[in-house]
Amino acid sequence: MKYEIKNIVIIGGGTAGWITAGLLAAKHTKKSSSSLTLAINITVVESPNISPIGVGEGTWPSMRETLKTIGIDEVDLFLHCDASFKQASKFMHWETSPNKKNINDVKNDKSAYYHPFSLPVNNFCVGSLIGEQRSSNTDHQEYAQQWNQTFADQVCYQSILAEKNLAPKLITNKAYDYIANYGYHFDASKFSELLKNHCINKLNVKHVLSHITAVHNDDNNNIAYVVTDTQRNIYGDLFIDCSGAQSLLLGKHYKIPFCSKENILFNNTALAVQMPYKNSDDSIASCTHSTAQTAGWIWDIGLQTRRGIGHVYSSQYTTDSAAEDELYQYIERLSLADRADISVRKLSFTPGYYEKFWHQNCVAVGMSAGFIEPLEASALAMIEQAAQMISDQLPATTKTMAITAKRFNDKFIQHWQQIIEFLKLHYVLSKRDDSPYWLDNRSESSIPESLQNMLELWKYQAPSKYDIPQASPLFPAASYQYVLYGMNFETKTNRYTEEDALIDFVLKDVQNKRQKLVQVLEPNRMLINKIKQYGLAKI
Repeated sequence: MKYEIKNIVIIGGGTAGWITAGLLAAKHTKKSSSSLTLAINITVVESPNISPIGVGEGTWPSMRETLKTIGIDEVDLFLHCDASFKQASKFMHWETSPNKKNINDVKNDKSAYYHPFSLPVNNFCVGSLIGEQRSSNTDHQEYAQQWNQTFADQVCYQSILAEKNLAPKLITNKAYDYIANYGYHFDASKFSELLKNHCINKLNVKHVLSHITAVHNDDNNNIAYVVTDTQRNIYGDLFIDCSGAQSLLLGKHYKIPFCSKENILFNNTALAVQMPYKNSDDSIASCTHSTAQTAGWIWDIGLQTRRGIGHVYSSQYTTDSAAEDELYQYIERLSLADRADISVRKLSFTPGYYEKFWHQNCVAVGMSAGFIEPLEASALAMIEQAAQMISDQLPATTKTMAITAKRFNDKFIQHWQQIIEFLKLHYVLSKRDDSPYWLDNRSESSIPESLQNMLELWKYQAPSKYDIPQASPLFPAASYQYVLYGMNFETKTNRYTEEDALIDFVLKDVQNKRQKLVQVLEPNRMLINKIKQYGLAKI
């Protein structure tokens, strides 16, 4: 027996719930000259008085396409979500240990490097070749002149924009268009509110504000309906679990096993604070700052009115008080506040993901499917990926749901495995020896075998698309190059290709673009203020 999939129930609001609702509604809307009609019924059941965790204030460039699809005006992000532009991640003190006096001196860290959102310019393979030449100490004349630059500085113009806190576009660019590829930093709770209002008022998504008190299955072990504390039963054909870390449907109801990855990525605790700027016109960073600490790292995200700062660490290698002390020291060195004025919020998590994500007529999105750690801001990207695939591959009937579920599970197992290995790469490449945390991160027993194999291969050839087996990977080969060569990994090759002759051209072209863009683009805050005042041209 088969039934048409008509009624979709999303358990949980927040960023995961409302992005999923928005993409589903935008994809499955019947448009007429006078109105919009949903081809499916979408209901978001949101528990009152549960605020967003706030992890994931940084996005990837993919968020621009997501918001464009949903129909969000980009200007509204800056008007209502305290948003700013993000162009890269900057890593400080990851390669080597600073002396204690300079542990948070991010301005003078000579080992700092960028992972920008833009690919190496002109030719991807040339980017690989420069990485190889950089590591093998070639006598290439032009390269020798650029020796004081990092890999990202040589192959990509974007790092200097992030270094100078410049915006990635001009006020004359249309909404979501760009000169340099970008994502966002924003206030997660305000962002969820913007999405919610848009989905309810523009996309006809139903909203129920209630607690779930029970979940009932039918004879086929599919979820038939959920019971709310208002004594209302909400029936559905497909249930999407966006309930966060509690994983109300997938984890608690169906008891799908959880796969902990704490043996690979050790961090399991975060301390988060919100710090206002010293002055209202202070510069807004256009990248996420990540500063390594004794047993973890500190993130620093610049919004319009505040900085989101937090320390993510492993409770196995340090104490909460010691981690909090390092966070205080970081903030005090920035002269943002005294300890007595800092309010810290503690978050605990187990890094890992569920054995499968789509079971029966239930699919999990966001933290209800898994969470690793905020390094490289993959959490929101995974929400986008999951919501997009559910929307694109939405089964027409229950008869084909098992086929879609298997395809979804296979795809997202690959995504989680790539995230884990890519994040682990940052730790494996470190040469820090100031604590057991960093030493154990390089222990062979904590490194997945597939990553060990790749590290061996990359000693002789640069990362390429052939190293990534899955289609549409989260991280392209360029991301691996930025991290590897940003941390001075050695790739030794004696092979010569015709592309070697292009290196001179690439290096000069990048330097020219860097100089021109610095002259043309304006500071992050200046452009944001203009957008809030004048808006942007429509798409």
